[in-house]
Amino acid sequence: MVLKVFFPSCCSSADSGILIGRWLSEQSSAVVLAVVHFPFIPVQVKQYLGEVQHLTKVSLSVLGSWSNSKQEKEEGLSEFLEDLGTIFSHEPWIQISKEGDSKFWSCSTLQKHSSSPKEEEVILVYYDQRKVMLSHLHPPLDTGDGRAEDASKLSAIFDTVARSRVLFMTDRYDEGPIKLTHWQSEGVEASIIVELLKQTSVPACMLLTFLLSLVSGICRSSKLSTCEQLGHRLQHLQVISSNKKAQTQTQLMRKANIFVSLLIDVALGILLMSWLYRKNRIGHLADTLIPVADHVAEELQDLLQWLMGAPAGLKMNRALDQVLGRFFLYHIHLWISYIHLLSPFIEMILWYVGLSACLGLTVALSILSDIIALLTFHIYCFYVYGARLYCLKIYGLSSLWRLFRGKKWNVLRQRVDSCSYDLDQLFIGTLLFTILLFLLPTTALYYLVFTLLRLLVVIVQGLIHLLVDLIDSLPLYSLILRLCRSYRLAAGVKFRVLEQQDGKPLRLLMQINPLSYGAVVQTYRLPTYSCYPKDSWASLCKKLFLGELIYPWKHKGEKQD
Repeated sequence: MVLKVFFPSCCSSADSGILIGRWLSEQSSAVVLAVVHFPFIPVQVKQYLGEVQHLTKVSLSVLGSWSNSKQEKEEGLSEFLEDLGTIFSHEPWIQISKEGDSKFWSCSTLQKHSSSPKEEEVILVYYDQRKVMLSHLHPPLDTGDGRAEDASKLSAIFDTVARSRVLFMTDRYDEGPIKLTHWQSEGVEASIIVELLKQTSVPACMLLTFLLSLVSGICRSSKLSTCEQLGHRLQHLQVISSNKKAQTQTQLMRKANIFVSLLIDVALGILLMSWLYRKNRIGHLADTLIPVADHVAEELQDLLQWLMGAPAGLKMNRALDQVLGRFFLYHIHLWISYIHLLSPFIEMILWYVGLSACLGLTVALSILSDIIALLTFHIYCFYVYGARLYCLKIYGLSSLWRLFRGKKWNVLRQRVDSCSYDLDQLFIGTLLFTILLFLLPTTALYYLVFTLLRLLVVIVQGLIHLLVDLIDSLPLYSLILRLCRSYRLAAGVKFRVLEQQDGKPLRLLMQINPLSYGAVVQTYRLPTYSCYPKDSWASLCKKLFLGELIYPWKHKGEKQD
């Protein structure tokens, strides 16, 4: 049987005394937390362990003795430490001794109450008490090959050290009957100003949460990307300003990630605002916007003139071609008039819109997406008109095709049933089918052109939304923590052999393996307000063929058309 003793490296130079910690019987392991020095009264030690156990809910006990024989005259110390096993009854009683400056330690176990005591092999494992206490052990993503069982054993050790934080608050220089050696904490904050701020922050947080919930509800009722992003950020502020304490490490990391994300977002927004208002860039942008809109309108007019002729040598239905072309040309004329009507106010509008960058870079990008949607609204109208007209003809042709085969669509049972038609119905159906079939190429060409234009605008807006979602969802605090203090995000441990000699216990050093950057992003990624559909290419092609409206993203709670 192998006995594993986890010994804190900060206690390697401690004076002689007794070892207190937790015994894990299912693992045959002992987790040493501190060393109690001489002199001490056993009753006081037991009383102190009872108080700590009541606060931490960890079953602490005296595991054995620790001997650091720095002088040769301490000959009777080992016998005295063995006699302590009768006062503190623990099976097995662990005896660890360090002789002078020797790098090899001796470790043995005593089982006084056992009828047939057996010699156990002991492995000494050193661990950094501070790093293990502050780290959070994450379960493995791949639970195969017994990794889940190993992770549960390690989590018991990490949990024991983390829950014993109260024990580490005891200062080694405090006046008291018990002197301990362990990792020394910085002590407990006792500032009166801090305590007053903690008390006054509770009602302020409650009021701020109530106001933010009202504003967030108003923003959620709008379909604009700006309102959606503002509502999303207001929800983040509600999480930060909540007076409820984080119960788990995951909740604490989520609050920290949201707080850092807000700070960096606002900082980037302020930098963008300072760049816009320097050297009159707002005025230059307003002067460029109108010529660009006119150029886009002229290109659309040239495109429609090309479609009204013989595009790519195709012979179109001239009457329908002229009607559709003039219809869309009239819309472009209205759009140009609308843009020139707003031209005197565009610089003022951009000046006030630029101020919104102080709310964050994501808000500024959302406003940019809405501006692109407004400036290309005529393209969206062309796409909707073409898609609805094309969809009407496709569904009309499919219905008339079923009429030729003696079938019809049963609306109640949602299936195709047989049906008998008379001669008049077949004659009218043939005429309508012929008309729709010969008009389909003209409609399909307009639909294809406007769909490509719409997809071009959608790709630009989609890239903007991807950038917004990247800023919203990226766990920046966790990534900074992984870069600066990687031990705080533990994925597991590794053991390095320190010393190995016959007759001496094997000495190992436990080191923490941090999470990879990809695992950090996957574990602590923040939710976003956009929900991207997971349609396959076949589904998208089917929607394009049937003329259904396609959106690159949708918001949560909305159904895809």
